[in-house]
Amino acid sequence: MAPHVLPRRSRRTGRRLRAVPAGMAAGLLVTGLLAVPAHGAAGGPAGGAPTGTAARAAGDARYTPGPCPKTPEPIAALKGARCGTLTVPEKRGARGGRMISLGVAVVPAASGRAKPDPVVWFAGGPGDDAVGEAQMAIDGGLNRDRDVIFMSQRGTYSADPVLTCPVIDAFNAHAVGLVYDAPSTGRLHVDATRTCRDQLAAGGADLAAYDSTESAADYADLRLALGLEQWNVFGISYGTDLALIYLRDHPEGIRSVGLDGVLPPSTAGTALTWSSAREGFDGLFRACAEQPACARRYPNLPATFDRLVRQLEARPVTTTVKVPGRAAPVKVVLDGGTLVNWLTSATHLAAGVPRSLDELAHGRPQRIAEQWAGGKVSPQTVGRIAHGLAYGVFCREWVPFESPDDAVRAGREAFPAFPRSVLEQAPQLTFLTADCAAWRVPAAPRSVRDVTRSDVPTLVMSAGFDAQTGARNGPYVARTLSRATVVTIPYVAHVAFAASPCAQEITRSFLDAPTAPRTGCVGGLRPPEFDTGPTT
Repeated sequence: MAPHVLPRRSRRTGRRLRAVPAGMAAGLLVTGLLAVPAHGAAGGPAGGAPTGTAARAAGDARYTPGPCPKTPEPIAALKGARCGTLTVPEKRGARGGRMISLGVAVVPAASGRAKPDPVVWFAGGPGDDAVGEAQMAIDGGLNRDRDVIFMSQRGTYSADPVLTCPVIDAFNAHAVGLVYDAPSTGRLHVDATRTCRDQLAAGGADLAAYDSTESAADYADLRLALGLEQWNVFGISYGTDLALIYLRDHPEGIRSVGLDGVLPPSTAGTALTWSSAREGFDGLFRACAEQPACARRYPNLPATFDRLVRQLEARPVTTTVKVPGRAAPVKVVLDGGTLVNWLTSATHLAAGVPRSLDELAHGRPQRIAEQWAGGKVSPQTVGRIAHGLAYGVFCREWVPFESPDDAVRAGREAFPAFPRSVLEQAPQLTFLTADCAAWRVPAAPRSVRDVTRSDVPTLVMSAGFDAQTGARNGPYVARTLSRATVVTIPYVAHVAFAASPCAQEITRSFLDAPTAPRTGCVGGLRPPEFDTGPTT
């Protein structure tokens, strides 16, 4: 969920969805308008979409069938997809403003007999490209008997303009060798953000137009332009924030909404990341404590983790590691802030976490250092994340509505033993207030933080090990969703649908019967077998 951390499905996130381990790289991605498709076919109906070379307008928006959006690497799920572009105003309400293009891919139903209400996928991040997440959706069977629509959010990899910033990606790679939360690191962090901002603005982008409100309007236009009476929305990570704003602002034509890894628009920001981290860490530590072999081998993991954060913050450890794709060893500095952010993503690799912490406690930092560096310096992280969209969301919708002190208080409540220097930099959202001062966009109207009230059937799904969007967010948003089904999938991390067959089964049953999904599989789930390793 943030510009410089790049987890998967969430932007640093998001979350974030690639070849590196889940959660250890972006996700938590120039335009596909003129690109030659590496896969997929142009034309053909997309549900009620126009065929051939016809185009359909929705207000100022226009859909045109054409080549499939470009992706960083081939995506098997897009073979045979029907594709095109949606052209929309960059900023609605601005007379004579420029138009931008968003890549669209429609994966047909596997059954060959698609139901009339397709699924539209809302990507994580902010800044991930939905087209790049298609494989995860299809692997989970989302297209069993419905077409699934993927549209790149404005600014993302297969949109035009594309608001990625390699200068930020390069900083992220360099920063693994810096003290995570040092003021000197913060100055370099903000320098990279400012350079990104200046480059994008020089290219003509109206950076205040890249936010959730405009993205939600893009999806409303897409449904009309495709001629669809109804569709089902499924969002992951930041995509749940966007889905709730879309449901609030454009409720027409929505049959159902699925949320996985819930991020409430009313509370999104730095303070929320601390409570989510606490909840996800505790879920993992508790699962170890309840497994006799893990409990014997690694007693009282929470205390070990807290002690390591304090020790490393006082005396950072420097090491070098080999990273795939890099010939030279990579310098890595582990301090308290690094360890907190490593664990936020490492919950995706839960079975190995206790052993990794134990090795660090006994003077062997390589396992954690390799994982931390691998998600940052890999060439696969470069140029994929739309930092321009991410900062639009952060700096218009989140930062203006909380203070740095709010985040420190939330951190202190969640982790009372942590040093203040750690608490001042929220997980995944490091130096965000200073970044937003450099980004220079106006705050969104306060209404962007309004809760969503709706009687549209909604699946509110969380994960027990989710340290990015904690499971308590689910019941919180469900309070104002009168036909919500709330479920937590235990023993998996951020975005349960990506890793849990049970979550996938529940989602498919929800699409069949939105007010009565089958959730019984949750009762049969078991924790991972934790790696107890050799005796120290």
